[in-house]
Amino acid sequence: MTATSWVLHVDLDQFIAAVEVLRHPELAARQVIVGGRGDPTERAVVSTASYEARELGVGSGMPLRVAARKAPDAVILPVDRDAYEAASAQVMAELRAQPGAVVQVLGWDEAFVGVTTEDPETCARAIQAAVLARTALHCSVGIGDTLVRAKVATGFGKPRGVFRLTATNWLEIMGERPTLEMWGIGSKISKRLATLGIRTIGELASADEGALAGEFGPRMGPWYAQLGRGEGSATVDDTPYVPRGHSHETTFQRDLEARSEIEDAARMLLAQVLADVAADARPVVGLGLKVRYAPFVTKTFTRKVPATTDASIVTAEAMRLVAKIQPDRPVRLLGVRAEMAMPDDAREGHTPTRSGW
Repeated sequence: MTATSWVLHVDLDQFIAAVEVLRHPELAARQVIVGGRGDPTERAVVSTASYEARELGVGSGMPLRVAARKAPDAVILPVDRDAYEAASAQVMAELRAQPGAVVQVLGWDEAFVGVTTEDPETCARAIQAAVLARTALHCSVGIGDTLVRAKVATGFGKPRGVFRLTATNWLEIMGERPTLEMWGIGSKISKRLATLGIRTIGELASADEGALAGEFGPRMGPWYAQLGRGEGSATVDDTPYVPRGHSHETTFQRDLEARSEIEDAARMLLAQVLADVAADARPVVGLGLKVRYAPFVTKTFTRKVPATTDASIVTAEAMRLVAKIQPDRPVRLLGVRAEMAMPDDAREGHTPTRSGW
């Protein structure tokens, strides 16, 4: 056999819950939910849940009080970012220690690993064993000839498994599945595709790119068709991640109604964001404000600003966004985001994005 370049997508199984079980072995095989401060009477959402809790319908992003009703016997724990970051660092260090591996970190619990091998399944199993030996955490591995196919393949391998998706079996496995199941396509895009008569991934793969461009634009339209075919880059890029922006948000235990309370909360969040921005030493070029009105209506406002490192200017621009908050509507959540100039950005024409939310 000839050695070939492969993309492996390594995804830790129920990562946050698994870290908590390692810290509390008595919780093994029990329903575990992690979210907020671990108090379901407070306003908070589920960060993750063990497979046992998921079987009862508990999912990430669900209000903690709803999760507690679905899984009344579950152990609910507070989020401990430091513990998860430490565990993640060990996992990524082990991936980088694999012979010939190129590692592109995607988050706490997942990474692409580029390898050249005759037998990617054996390589994947070796990675699983190495991660388990170093961290006591289990992972699933997707094997692909592109980043997209490797990422999608992982879902078929969970938990603790290995699965391969390539150009050879892509349509056989994915063709009849709804577009909503495709990585990178959410419910809104799926509904818009349906208006074009495109309901399955196979239909998307063979769709007319001109029609897609007419609906989604000259860049995104063809990209969705490419996504439907599982095509795209096969290069794992280990260039260190450079954040485009920083954000902080908070859900209030009681709704804010007075304008002064809302402004004070926004200033506090902005101060946290600006501390993160200062550490990156890049100018702010855009701002975003996320507002969730009671009971659960969310609006996001964005504003392009002249590139600046002056905190007073950024604060003044941010308060212009705060002024857009509707009066006499109780505020349940606030979030502030600052977009920064990227090292290779042309600053003119840069538009704030909502990628942080």
